[in-house]
Amino acid sequence: MKWFEIILVVLTLGSGLVLLLDKLYLRKRRAEKASLLDSEEPAVVDYSRAFFPVLAVVLILRSFVAEPYKIPSSSMMPNLLIGDFILVNKFSYGFRLPITNTKIIPVAEPKRGDVVVFKPPHAPDQNWIKRVVGLPGDRIGFHGDTLSINGQPLEYKVNGEYVGNGMTGATLLTEMLPGRTHTVLEVLGAANPAGQGDWEVPQGQYFVM
Repeated sequence: MKWFEIILVVLTLGSGLVLLLDKLYLRKRRAEKASLLDSEEPAVVDYSRAFFPVLAVVLILRSFVAEPYKIPSSSMMPNLLIGDFILVNKFSYGFRLPITNTKIIPVAEPKRGDVVVFKPPHAPDQNWIKRVVGLPGDRIGFHGDTLSINGQPLEYKVNGEYVGNGMTGATLLTEMLPGRTHTVLEVLGAANPAGQGDWEVPQGQYFVM
């Protein structure tokens, strides 16, 4: 996806530069040799004129408005299934430059319960889709099958047995996450000891699950 973004930026800037040079210099030079009606426009200018508006619109939409992502794993079941496509709002938390992803205009910060797409520090070439659970300064605990925030265990409502998508037999629960409740799946005995413990969320960072 990074290479696609780089190519898109290069093509957009390149075609725009060709049109600018044609307007400021090349068109006048052609006019000196023949009338504008009789002069033939170079192919590169013709292609740039045709593709620049399309490339510019795609770049603006993808960089500042919305971008599609495909769900790669079952970690967000039952709310998001493998193969689902989601459309991510690119300006919820601020406007960022393409390629570098540098925030230039802050808008808001992630809230507890938000589903976010991000590149984890240990795998910057991957897109992960998770839910924000801990905010800066929070103390998060996960033991057994229970999540706690600042020492307060979350409440869970049992909705019955889940059926479908390879997880038939799991228990469907509603997790009372402060600010935004949502459904989760529980498989008894499947908890990973390596993924349990207590953490304090540093300033400027978030805890996701």
